[in-house]
Amino acid sequence: MNNKRPQNIKIPWFFIILLAGMIILLLVPFRVMSERLTANELRQVLDRPEEISQAAIELSQEGMAAELILELSDGRSVKATVPDAMEVMDRLDQTGVDYMISGMAETSFFDSFPMVLMAIITFFFIFMLMGARSGAGGMNQRMANFGKSRARLSTEGNVKFSDVAGMEEEKKELKEVVEFLRHPLRFSTMGARIPKGIILVGSPGTGKTLLAKAVAGEAGVPFYSISGSDFVEMYVGVGAARVRDLFEEAKRTSPCIVFIDEIDAVARRRGTGLGGSHDEREQTLNQLLVEMDGFAQNQGIIVMAATNRVDILDPAIMRPGRFDRKVTVGRPDVRARKQILELHARNKRLSEDVDLERLSRTTAGFTGADLENLLNEAAIEATIDGREAISSNDIEEAFIKTGIGTEKRSRVISERDRRITAYHETGHAILFHELEDVGPVHIISIIPTGEGAAGYTMPVPEKDDMHVTRTQLIHMMMAALGGRIAEELVFNDITTGASQDIKQVTKIARAMVMQYGMSDKVGMINYEENGDDVFLGYDIAHNKTYSDKMLSIIDDEVRSLVDSCYADAKAIIIRHRDVLEKSCALLMEKEKLTGEEFDALFISACSGENASE
Repeated sequence: MNNKRPQNIKIPWFFIILLAGMIILLLVPFRVMSERLTANELRQVLDRPEEISQAAIELSQEGMAAELILELSDGRSVKATVPDAMEVMDRLDQTGVDYMISGMAETSFFDSFPMVLMAIITFFFIFMLMGARSGAGGMNQRMANFGKSRARLSTEGNVKFSDVAGMEEEKKELKEVVEFLRHPLRFSTMGARIPKGIILVGSPGTGKTLLAKAVAGEAGVPFYSISGSDFVEMYVGVGAARVRDLFEEAKRTSPCIVFIDEIDAVARRRGTGLGGSHDEREQTLNQLLVEMDGFAQNQGIIVMAATNRVDILDPAIMRPGRFDRKVTVGRPDVRARKQILELHARNKRLSEDVDLERLSRTTAGFTGADLENLLNEAAIEATIDGREAISSNDIEEAFIKTGIGTEKRSRVISERDRRITAYHETGHAILFHELEDVGPVHIISIIPTGEGAAGYTMPVPEKDDMHVTRTQLIHMMMAALGGRIAEELVFNDITTGASQDIKQVTKIARAMVMQYGMSDKVGMINYEENGDDVFLGYDIAHNKTYSDKMLSIIDDEVRSLVDSCYADAKAIIIRHRDVLEKSCALLMEKEKLTGEEFDALFISACSGENASE
C-alpha cells in the first residue's frame, strides 16, 4: 500500500521577493491617472478655455482619431478620444490654448501590469504543482490513485478466537478455514478445494467483523478490510478499478483474507431500482464476480463478507464457487451472554454486588455490542459519581439509559400528569405480572425519559425463545393495551399517551393475520405487502397482492383480534383494581418501583382476600 505523505513544497527565496516587488509596483501610484470624459463633458470643458492650463494631442497612426489630454487649473487631468484631430486643433487655436502634438503613446508597463501580474501568479501555481509532482507524484499520480483500492492492510493479528466470546458453532465452522490457510497441502492432497468466499450473516452488533479478524489472527495471514461503500463512486469504472487493484495487491501477499464489510452496498441484486440500473454499482459487482470466480485464478485469497441484508444480495454472488459458505451469526443465548459479559468485564472493576449470571438472564435479546455498551455506560456512570468500582446500581442506570433513554428528573410535571402516568404504567405492569408469556416486571417508573415518554414499565424476559407462539403474541397485545384500559377505568376518559401502544398492537395483529396464518377466516396464506420487493424496485405498480374483498376480511380480523385482547385485558385489571390503586399511590410517593416491590402488592392483596374469606 502507498502510505507516503506528500513532501513540503520549497519555494525559492528570489521568487518570493519578485512576487512581493510586483505587488508593490501595483499598489504604488507612479503616475496620475486621468479622468476620461464623455463627449458632452468635453464640450463643456472646451467652452471654458480659461480653466485649461495645458493641452496635449496624441495623434493616432491610423486615420484622424486622436487622444486629447487636458490639464485643468484645479489640478485634475482629463482625457477623451476625439474622432477628428483637426477640428480639435482649430477649436484650441480659436480659444488661444497652447497644446502639444505627438504620436499615440505605446501601452506603458503600468497599463499592462495587471496582465503581467496574472501571468506571474499563473507561473506561481504551475511551480507549486511541479513541486507537488516532484514530492508526491503530482496531480497525475493523484488521479491515478483515484482507482486504487482503499483497503486497509493489517498483519498484526491481535484478535484471536479467545477474544470472541460465545459463538462456539460459528468458530468451529471458521476453524476449518484457518486450517486451510495454515496447511493447504494437507487438503489439496485429499482433493479438497479451499473455500473462495465466506459470508457472515446476522443482526447488527453480533460480532461479524470481530469474527473475521479472529480468523485472520488465528491463521497469521494478512487481513485486508474494506467497506462496500468504498468501492462505489460517482464516476463509472472507478469501483471496478478498485476491485481489480485490491485483488492484485492481495495476490502479492497470498495467502490472505479480504474482508468486505456491509457488502450489500455493492452487491445488491442487479437490474433493480427506480429509473433503471446503477451502472457504476453494477460494473463494480460484475468485476467482483469475475475476481471471485471468473477467468482469473486467485489462489490463496479467501474473501469474507458481512451483511445483515442477505435477502437483497445478487444471486450470482451467493452461488458456490463465490461465497461457498454462509455462516449465520445470531444473537447470543444466556450462556454466551455471560461469556461476553465476563470478557468485557476483564478490564473493569466490579463491586461484589454485581451478579453477571443474573445480568445475563435479564439481557435476553442483547447482542455482543449491546452488552459491551451496557458495561461501558455503567463504567462511565461509576466514574462520574466518583466510585472506585462498578456497582449493580450503575448497571441498572445504564440498563435504563441504553434501553429507554436518560431519565429527565429535572422536568417539571404537574400532579395531574403524574397521576395519569402512574395509573397508565401500573395498567401495563399488572398485565406483565399476570400473563406468564410476557414478564416479569423489572421496573415501573413515572420519571420522564429522553425518548419522550412520560414514564415506563420495563419487563425483563428470563428466557430465550426461539419460537413465538400465538398465545405469546396475544399476551403482548394485552400488555400493551393495559395503559389505555387503566386510564379509561379510573378517569372515564382517555389520553394520547397510548399512541405508541396502539401502533404496536396494530402491527402485531396485522402480522398475525397477514403473515403468520393465525386467522381462521384468512387462512394460511401470506398477504404481506411486498416491502422488500418495493425496496428493490420490483412490482411497484402492483404491490397489493389481494382483492378488495380480502382486504375487508383482513381489516375485520385485525379489529376482532384487538377487541378481544382489549376485553380480556380489561377483565384482568378490573379483577386487580386494588393493586392498581395501591401501586399508583406508591408511585406518586416514590416515582419508581422495583419488581420485588410490585410483587409485594399482589401478595398483600391476596392475603387480604384470604383474610376476608
